[in-house]
Amino acid sequence: MSKYTIAVFVGSLRRDSFNRKLAHAMAILAPADFTFEQSQIDDLPLYNQDDDDEPSASVLRLKGEIKKAHGLLFITPEYNRSMPGVLKNAIDHASRPYGQSAWASKPAGVLGVSVGAVGTALAQQHLRNVLAYLNVPTLGQPEAFIQAKDDLFDTSGRIGEGTRSFMQGWMDHYVEWIKQHTEK
Repeated sequence: MSKYTIAVFVGSLRRDSFNRKLAHAMAILAPADFTFEQSQIDDLPLYNQDDDDEPSASVLRLKGEIKKAHGLLFITPEYNRSMPGVLKNAIDHASRPYGQSAWASKPAGVLGVSVGAVGTALAQQHLRNVLAYLNVPTLGQPEAFIQAKDDLFDTSGRIGEGTRSFMQGWMDHYVEWIKQHTEK
């Protein structure tokens, strides 16, 4: 039985997204007592403070998923040297109204994959800045700026042999981070 529920936020809407594939592959590397549940963010309206008193059903669902999770995993591409708007929109919705953030104190990890050689380094840094402001303790090391190469995933969708050891190490650190921040 799962002891830890992780809410996963994929910053790409693309059907064949490398980052969505990475989310699935990373969940396979986790121990059996961890369950990864991807949160839907593509149906959220654009954030408008006028709606804070009467949030949409999709916003209430998002906030509920975050609140029930023991931890968070953000997996994001890099658009124009930053995180995608759809991810920032989700972050903004769940942080409002001011003083009622669903994110506060939830431990997190940040990953991303891109075809570029620097992976998603700048998107991850921007995301980390926002998460710090929202009081989300975020795993600092190891960092993982992953380049999408032909052997990143095997034919079954798992992390490929050449990258598996590194990504397993990242997952092991992430698991300990979540446990450290959720167990009393």
